[in-house]
Amino acid sequence: MKITLVVNGEERDAAVRGPESLLFVLRETLGLLGAKDACLQGECGSCTVLLDGEPVCSCLVMAADAAGSEVLTVEGLGTEDELHPVQAAFVEHGAVQCGFCTPGFLISTTHLLEHNPAPTTDEIREALSGNICRCTGYGAILRAVESLVGEGR
Repeated sequence: MKITLVVNGEERDAAVRGPESLLFVLRETLGLLGAKDACLQGECGSCTVLLDGEPVCSCLVMAADAAGSEVLTVEGLGTEDELHPVQAAFVEHGAVQCGFCTPGFLISTTHLLEHNPAPTTDEIREALSGNICRCTGYGAILRAVESLVGEGR
């Protein structure tokens, strides 16, 4: 079956064979490797993307169910020459170590700040609670997000 998605603002076609996840299609068919395949059970958040503007674990979404949808992956946030403000804040505050969880945190943070430009610390923690990091201890991630609060980004 062929599906069409709008991925990072560009219409993309993908062949879907059976019960493939959106994560599989993004990585293996479309070559977008930002979303990671860690737990494949929706527990870690490393595969988080925005699907029609809402954060989802792409490992839990059937690709066929996403047909016709808009998908934003970490590749759609910024460029090598101009980082998205969220990406720049994570770099500036040392909120990236091994980088495996980073794409999910970036997408979740972007969604949070688009909907609430001035979240409290508790709201930040809640918005990022679906993302697991084993390297940073979360302090640097929290500082990176807090640095963007109120900047309208």
